[in-house]
Amino acid sequence: MPLFSQDALNPGVRKREVFGWAMYDFANSGYTTVVITAVFAAYFVGGIAQKAQWATFAWTLALSISYAIVMLTMPSIGAYADLRGAKKRVLALVTLGCVLATAGLAFARPGEVVFAMLLIIVSNVFYSYGESLTAAFLPELARAESLGKVSGWGWSFGYFGGMLTLGICLGYVIWSQAHAVPAATFVPVTMLITAVVYGLASTVTFRLLQERARPNPEALREGGVAASLRQLRRTFQDARRYRDFMWLMACAVFYQGGVSVAISLAAIYAESVIGFQQQETMVLIFVLNLAAAGGAFAWGYLQDRIGHKLALGSTLVGWVVVCIIAALSQTKGQFWWAATIAGLCMGSSQSAGRALAGMFAPPTQLAEFYGLWTFAIRLSSIIGPLTYGAITWATGGNQRMAIMSTAVMFVVGLVLLLKVDVQRGRGAALAGAAA
Repeated sequence: MPLFSQDALNPGVRKREVFGWAMYDFANSGYTTVVITAVFAAYFVGGIAQKAQWATFAWTLALSISYAIVMLTMPSIGAYADLRGAKKRVLALVTLGCVLATAGLAFARPGEVVFAMLLIIVSNVFYSYGESLTAAFLPELARAESLGKVSGWGWSFGYFGGMLTLGICLGYVIWSQAHAVPAATFVPVTMLITAVVYGLASTVTFRLLQERARPNPEALREGGVAASLRQLRRTFQDARRYRDFMWLMACAVFYQGGVSVAISLAAIYAESVIGFQQQETMVLIFVLNLAAAGGAFAWGYLQDRIGHKLALGSTLVGWVVVCIIAALSQTKGQFWWAATIAGLCMGSSQSAGRALAGMFAPPTQLAEFYGLWTFAIRLSSIIGPLTYGAITWATGGNQRMAIMSTAVMFVVGLVLLLKVDVQRGRGAALAGAAA
């Protein structure tokens, strides 16, 4: 069987369309890699906030505010996109918003903490909207029995987009440092590079990806926004029908909280605790993305073979190991082990969660259910980094204790995953669509 088999796709779906869909993962990965993880996070703490004692907390606070906004708005936006058949149109608007806000970060100077926080909030809100909307296309493209591998195709390809953006930025940073250019000058240029790659790569998505959903005539008569909110309220009222999806959301709140710590604070931890220089940190994140790409791709095939629940659970065990190694690391070499394992677990756990959410989403409510999934993910993104920042602040800067406490989140997520019944959840999704 070919590695990228047509048999994994729904009737009428061509491989070029899946490539277009995967290009969105490719496009937006540069944002998380460069802005949230490798470059701007550490620059915010050390440059913009000038290493103030509250700097890490301010960074996590900005992210938490953005995630709170997404939590409160994304489910209704998803319901709106379903009823209006407008996933692709809304995706285009939020992509433009993220690209412009990312470019705006180039104008944040040392000492302008509030301005930088505002742009991070805006850019991350639009990024999160885009991530949720593009995920809602997955069940339209892939057969139910192939959701894992197709999700892995997109997620792994996305990491190469992150590596491309980071690689260009790394080359520019190395050149800048060789010519004694200060971070306050070269970091803004990396923000512009990230925005340009995001904007250009996403045009492939809008060229190749089709909108298969059709507007609901009744919703159009009643008014799109009002109908969207009513649909969302009905879904919450029917929550018991979708109890496995709800258990998965609860699981995601905890394990994705830990993943958010790794994404948003890895560079800060590497530089502040282990002693990495900025150039070394960028190389570390580059390798982490390479490992994540391999993990997401391989785990997608394994997930379809051994089952979604077991595949996701095994990655959570790996995350516990990562936290322990990172907390105990005394040398850069030891931390490299933690980062490599984290990369493998990062791609596989996120891709596996996205595919399992697709199993539990009724085919006529994909954007809405992925909006609810995003609600859980963004709640986790508040709890994880904010808890990490608060523990660091309360312990006088003890980030080792903070990273060790993150292991508890993965353990709780693993326990909640035990409550999920995949077959029952899939049956409820199909019954909901028929109703």
